[in-house]
Amino acid sequence: MILHGQKILGLVGIRSGSKGVKDKNIRMLKGKPLVYWILNAAKSSKYINRIIVSTDTERYANIAKDCGAEVPYLRPENLATDSSPEVEYVAHMLNWLKEFQGYEPDIVIRLMATVPLQISADIDALVEILMKDPKADSAVAISPARQHPYKALKIVDDGMGSTKLLSYFGDSGREVTPISRQSYPSAYFRANIIAFRTNVLERTNSLTGDLVRYHIIPQERAIDIDNEIDFKIAELLMSELNEI
Repeated sequence: MILHGQKILGLVGIRSGSKGVKDKNIRMLKGKPLVYWILNAAKSSKYINRIIVSTDTERYANIAKDCGAEVPYLRPENLATDSSPEVEYVAHMLNWLKEFQGYEPDIVIRLMATVPLQISADIDALVEILMKDPKADSAVAISPARQHPYKALKIVDDGMGSTKLLSYFGDSGREVTPISRQSYPSAYFRANIIAFRTNVLERTNSLTGDLVRYHIIPQERAIDIDNEIDFKIAELLMSELNEI
């Protein structure tokens, strides 16, 4: 499947400035720093042959190294703010590796510390999709939406000095009425693994490019930690899955 000599890079970004949960990316989960879990999945991959973490502090860098990842340098501050586009730190890392190490991966797997229930099989499935389909720019792990987008609502001006509720996608209050979810077309969200060819980033300035394939994973493996409740859910799910 993987041609001899293919360079497959696993890249994880863990900046230190999380606002919702302080030091979220290194917060302990089931006795390990949060970032440990995705790094462990990357190390178990059949195809990833280099794992790098991009971070902006020595403390985070040391934890990542203890978990088995490389940290070639500390990310510049301007690429580690709340508003820094993700594509910028990825491009910066790839450009640095090319300039200072002569290393250019064929495929990059962008991973996130905040999805601790991802498994190596999810990573490997995306790599295999790209290897089987040379036309594809990228492959993304997705999961069925827990709340369908059509259920989203918005608050707007009612033209009479107050506000009113509407369907996010419509202009009638009647659309706020719930309908059977079976009536909706299937909807998915990113489950936060993106596999892309390096030349796609250079050509399109995006991680996904134009032709995006996909791999569907169950909701429980797609839990993305953003707050204290998510930590509790993740810990419960990990405990239950370990008992199966």
